[in-house]
Amino acid sequence: MGKIFDFEFMISIIPDIIKGIPYTIEIAVFAFVIGIGLGFIGALAKIYNVPVLKQLTNIYVSFVRGTPLIVQIMLIYYAIPIFVRLINQRFGTDWDISWIPALVFMLVAYSLNAGAYLTESIRASLQAVSKIQIEAAYSVGMTTWQAMRRIVIPQAIKVGLPVFANFFIGLLKDTSLAFTAAVPEIMGQAKIQAGRASRFFEAYIDAALIYWVICIILERVVAYVEKRQHLTEKTGGVKA
Repeated sequence: MGKIFDFEFMISIIPDIIKGIPYTIEIAVFAFVIGIGLGFIGALAKIYNVPVLKQLTNIYVSFVRGTPLIVQIMLIYYAIPIFVRLINQRFGTDWDISWIPALVFMLVAYSLNAGAYLTESIRASLQAVSKIQIEAAYSVGMTTWQAMRRIVIPQAIKVGLPVFANFFIGLLKDTSLAFTAAVPEIMGQAKIQAGRASRFFEAYIDAALIYWVICIILERVVAYVEKRQHLTEKTGGVKA
């Protein structure tokens, strides 16, 4: 009769599961950066009531926030090949996407997901900046973009830092769904190792502990940054 719980196996596969960390970080960082860009454009469209773009942003945000991430991943995973085939038929091209790794599809899916959620967070952060300061910037001759770059964005980052940090941590954990597209991130590696010995519980404990450690580290980094920011504000910009 085999062991009910194999502690030695759980320890032995940790190095293999750790190999998935770079994929996890890559997806989270890439999606967050692109999401910030998409979110900023969407936020400005909503704040300034840009015709058409505002309506498209509302539909985009509503769809992403109203559907599960796993469904979005599957849609992107199957939609891109169909889209390429349509282009090939329409323009007589011969693009082959079989060489594109699954990671690319995941980067697209997670970026679009992040952009929708960050749209509202960025909009709230931008609107949290006092209008008096913006009007003062205009009064000294600044353009809208100069006021945005020099006055609004720096303060919006400070206001939204906790929200953005929490979102990134949540995004990093959500990358665990990328294994459904055969991306060998942390969860994907855990599934591979578990399947080899039919020890899924042990492997998933490893995955949980690795995610936990990464999140603890990120939380400590964010807390340190917030503390430094608070000290800088108290000392009028002079480092403590």
